[in-house]
Amino acid sequence: MVGLIETFLTPDALADAAAEGIENRLAEALAARGQASLVGTGGRSPGAVYDRLAIAPLAWERVTVTLCDERCVADTSAESNARLVRGRLLQDGAIPARFLALWPAPEPCALAELTPFDVVMLGMGEDGHIASLLPGDPGLAEALTTPDLLRRVPAGLGKPPLARITLTLSALTASRAIFLLISGATKRGVIERAMHGDDLPVSRLIAVAEPPVRILWSPEA
Repeated sequence: MVGLIETFLTPDALADAAAEGIENRLAEALAARGQASLVGTGGRSPGAVYDRLAIAPLAWERVTVTLCDERCVADTSAESNARLVRGRLLQDGAIPARFLALWPAPEPCALAELTPFDVVMLGMGEDGHIASLLPGDPGLAEALTTPDLLRRVPAGLGKPPLARITLTLSALTASRAIFLLISGATKRGVIERAMHGDDLPVSRLIAVAEPPVRILWSPEA
């Protein structure tokens, strides 16, 4: 399900709102259950959010961080989402957080122990993909319907066209809160079409997520 698209005039304002919302959700989880889980993402959108979360006054030693998808590369590679998380989020006060990498693939039970995730933060491509649920992937239909949490994605898809591992739609929607960060007029158009029937991976997320996906948009990239 989805509510209104929240509009922020600048990327900084969007990052402020996303970080505040995620921090609040993590704090609620820590208060209610004594631990919390955060699923992060790669790309340009989350970096400023990670910077803000790294200094958030949370009990990070009781927070587990993982990713919605990963490129099958060394964690020192510039293409590694894990490198982004370690360099921008797992700093300052967030250093004690536990990080569960997706590549090499974790034991399924280690990931399952985190579900339902307390917070999932996603970006979206101009083709409507989320995580590495990519239009054109012959295995996309399976990734959108399987109860499994993880799926391998072959090389040759996406930008860059590297082999990947991704959370499935079932895993992403096993969440207490989902934040979707987008920017620019093109992606705004994609989201509006997704909300009105276009059959894209993001459309499926919006249709089945409960509670509603919180969509944060800035006209500036």
